[in-house]
Amino acid sequence: MTLREYIEQEIRDRGPIPFSRYMELCLYGAPGDDPPGFYSRSQETFGKSGDFYTSSDVHAVFGRLLARQFTEMWNALGSPARLDVVELGPGRGLFAQDVLDWSEKKFPEFAKALHYTLVETSPELARRLRERFAGRIERGRVEVVADAEQIGESKNAIVFANEFFDALPVEVVTDRGQVYVDSENGRFVEGHREATAEVHEFLDRYGVRPNADEHVEACPAALQWMKTIARIVQRGFAIVIDYGYTREEQLAGRHRDTLMTYRKHSAGTNPYEAPGEQDITAHVNFTALQASGRDAGLSRLALVTQAQFLMGIGEENQFGDAFEDCGSPQETAKVALQLKHIATPVGMGEVFDVLVLGKGLANDARLSGLRFAR
Repeated sequence: MTLREYIEQEIRDRGPIPFSRYMELCLYGAPGDDPPGFYSRSQETFGKSGDFYTSSDVHAVFGRLLARQFTEMWNALGSPARLDVVELGPGRGLFAQDVLDWSEKKFPEFAKALHYTLVETSPELARRLRERFAGRIERGRVEVVADAEQIGESKNAIVFANEFFDALPVEVVTDRGQVYVDSENGRFVEGHREATAEVHEFLDRYGVRPNADEHVEACPAALQWMKTIARIVQRGFAIVIDYGYTREEQLAGRHRDTLMTYRKHSAGTNPYEAPGEQDITAHVNFTALQASGRDAGLSRLALVTQAQFLMGIGEENQFGDAFEDCGSPQETAKVALQLKHIATPVGMGEVFDVLVLGKGLANDARLSGLRFAR
């Protein structure tokens, strides 16, 4: 049975399904990955041969700079004997590998304290992660879990989520109501019902209601994840990197209709094409993340662009983390272009925002990544 057939069967059995359920099946597949969704396919999803890039696919400097920032956060916590770094949605594990490798090379005392947990729901990706980190898993330095609920409270922790929240299933709302997905003559079609109280509350507190012929998204799942992050972090930090918006920007008429698809590095707007074979994302509501984090005990430290964040970290040593391995002018020029892509306003630097939250911190905890925060 294909994923399309599985979704059609569920609609026949249950009636039209909320868009969030459709998106969940497309991305994460049926229970047990039979059939698989987009993130649990055996085909490559990330990088040049896949469907989209993350910053870690561009150059190892992204992980190296964050290793430097994590070390600074560890120092701000008093350099405890153990620091838990929990990464949500680690994909292939490139970021984690870069952080661990660079920490061992440049920050050995921090590396001794570091325990890295990868939270990956896809059995296929989790299998690959266990292969990649087999040695470190055996030494007790790395752990791969399928569910964040398996993680207990951590006395000192950093939770890191890069392009995680944009892949959470969302509800889609138009001026006609909440979107439900039906199947007619072999095609998926949209119907509408009165939005649930939960969706109305999300839009009224954190977003906007749609105007005529307009779509907006609501992501109650994001609020639950913020509660989970706050539970894990007894004392420490949370870093969320993603493309998104604030409620003020939506009120100004921006960031509506942000549901997008990505396949072979081509962007689209039709989520009903090729279910399970294309990525489906929605921009992240940072107002919702900040508010739900605050309610759960996480204080906002800053919301900055990725360019501001990485420039702040790299300024002190003039991005030596990027150029250290360059052996020729040609290599230096190539790395400079890669760095420009992820860390300046002309590339991914202005597309992505970085939300930094803290819990149980001293008032003088200063971070170089927030050097250029307004």
